[in-house]
Amino acid sequence: MGKICDKVHGLKPVIMMVFVQIAYAGMSLFYKLASNNGMSLRVLIAYRFLFAAATVIPLALYFDRKTAPKLTWMVMLLAFLSALFGGSMAQNLFAASLVLTSATFATAMINLIPGITFVIAIFFRLEKLGLKTRAGQAKVLGTLIGIGGAMLLTFYKGLEIKTWSTKVVFSGQMAASHQHQKPYAHILGPILAICSCFSTALSLIFQAKMSELYPCHFSSTALISIMGALQAGVFALCTERDWSQWKLGWNLRLLIVAYAGIVASGITIIFLMFSVRMRGPLFLSIFTPLMLVCVAIAGSLFLNEKLHLGRSCDNNIWIVRCAVGEEPRNEKGFQIDTFEEQ
Repeated sequence: MGKICDKVHGLKPVIMMVFVQIAYAGMSLFYKLASNNGMSLRVLIAYRFLFAAATVIPLALYFDRKTAPKLTWMVMLLAFLSALFGGSMAQNLFAASLVLTSATFATAMINLIPGITFVIAIFFRLEKLGLKTRAGQAKVLGTLIGIGGAMLLTFYKGLEIKTWSTKVVFSGQMAASHQHQKPYAHILGPILAICSCFSTALSLIFQAKMSELYPCHFSSTALISIMGALQAGVFALCTERDWSQWKLGWNLRLLIVAYAGIVASGITIIFLMFSVRMRGPLFLSIFTPLMLVCVAIAGSLFLNEKLHLGRSCDNNIWIVRCAVGEEPRNEKGFQIDTFEEQ
């Protein structure tokens, strides 16, 4: 019985990460849908973190009221950096890339995160390169395959693959489909997506350190959400001059904002904090190809996005990258001792 419980406990981070990827896939589709309906994504991101903070703060006050350690300046700094690189900056870069390209393309570029995380983890001595070991060689090979997949996705489109599509047409979607694509979109879109990947990968390192110093997941999530709301709110106020964009009613905008804040930020950040403490930041990034599969299918169904041969081949490359790049873990999971200050 004890062995079964141990196996179930070991599967917790896997189950949580599957939920996170599905939730993020839905968020990518909602971003594109909101853009098609004329909603400012900068305002949406600000509301996203505001709703996330409102969701997580009561949980933090209830569950961590007796166990929360002292809040230090180092923890506050890590929360600020985690929110900056993994929240406001990464989300705004990703949203801008998604507007210039498509939900499937922007999501596919996210799969660069495992390779970038691996490089950053080596720089911070969270991972060992180990070129003389099979595990090290596999991770290097997986990183190179991931970069090759990103280049294939960017420069090779290929033949269109005929897929199914629903007859559902959302408000604003038809008008958006007839808009002319900006001439620089095919260059600027991938660049913004890559910058978003670097930002997100760096935030995973900060989250790992924060989880070590402040192991209260609800309080940590609340801190990151508050910091993200402040950062994204200030950025949106400085860049969005149309005050009508901030107005919410009983419509699709409210649904998107609620989903973004409660599900795609509040719940998922809690799951991410649990998982990063149990298995480390590299383990989290391994699951990103699942989001691409979900977005590709849902994008063709609800957004009438076209799936091309190059993108399909690229999806297989991401899966191969994760198959060869994952290293077996022991019971203690990802070691973060070397990140501590000496």
